[in-house]
Amino acid sequence: MNQASALEAPADQIDFRARVAGISDYFESISPETLSEIPHWYTAEARFKDPFNEVHGVAAITRIFEHMFHSLHEPRFVVTRRIVDGAHAFLVWEFHFRFKRFDTVTQQVVHGGSHLTLTPEGLISEHRDYWDAAEELYEKLPVLGGFMRWIKRRAVT
Repeated sequence: MNQASALEAPADQIDFRARVAGISDYFESISPETLSEIPHWYTAEARFKDPFNEVHGVAAITRIFEHMFHSLHEPRFVVTRRIVDGAHAFLVWEFHFRFKRFDTVTQQVVHGGSHLTLTPEGLISEHRDYWDAAEELYEKLPVLGGFMRWIKRRAVT
């Protein structure tokens, strides 16, 4: 079932696995030019939460992705695993990017996952990202990184 037919099918006929495959493909190919497609994947009142944001609505979710493209060089997601259980999905991903400030040369990778809740129509109503901001981001920043690594060493038993 292609993405368009999955969206138009009656709720009792939605192929959630196919829909989640389409969502994964969208995240892997997301770009400033495709941000206008977010309403095709999210409900108007969708909720999004990650370690830095907690927003409600398509416009606010779009702003998060706009900020990502504004703040980072070449951000892209690679979905390495999809787990679908009815209207719930979990995507395991790698987020690749380069900083626009600090170390602008080194390719960075953040490992994380997204829990998605889909409506009967196959739209995302809740999107929660899980990743360790301290290990995956703060430790890579000048000054703050050294401090975070020091705290981590002190906390080890």
